Amino acid sequence: MTDTNTETNTDTSAAPTTADPTAAADTTSAADTTPPPQVWPTLRARDAHALIGFLTEAFGFVETVVYAEGKVVNHAELAWPEGGGVMLGSVRDDAWAIEPGSFGAYVVTDDADGVCARARAAGAEIVKEPFDTDYGSRDFQARDPEGNRWSFGSYRGHPTG
Repeated sequence: MTDTNTETNTDTSAAPTTADPTAAADTTSAADTTPPPQVWPTLRARDAHALIGFLTEAFGFVETVVYAEGKVVNHAELAWPEGGGVMLGSVRDDAWAIEPGSFGAYVVTDDADGVCARARAAGAEIVKEPFDTDYGSRDFQARDPEGNRWSFGSYRGHPTG
């Protein structure tokens, strides 16, 4: 989904904050801030700009980058503050033709109740109120305006090894 279009959100955190020529050069490379390999689910949206706004406001995702041409989002990345994230773009007819509203994800959080309250305040449809599972997780379920299903909870998966 990546395209070579104009980036509408740029991370300038590595840019120097001073014009002092005697200041030490910034030696931080992009590789130093690149996340480790992870699974990043992808989805498509009828109104990707609106969905990006909703996911950041309602659930707390952080907009990392958006490549867009007008109303069409070719590629966007939203980071989850506790790790990982999602990639999304505008619906289009191509080899990655994912139907809007057909997405579902489980997002790990240590604060399911807080994320639920935030989501409710932003107008998310809460499908299932926060509940405790028989395997020790605190979860809730919601739906975004495109119809995608989101489950948030504290279960981090079964230990490996």
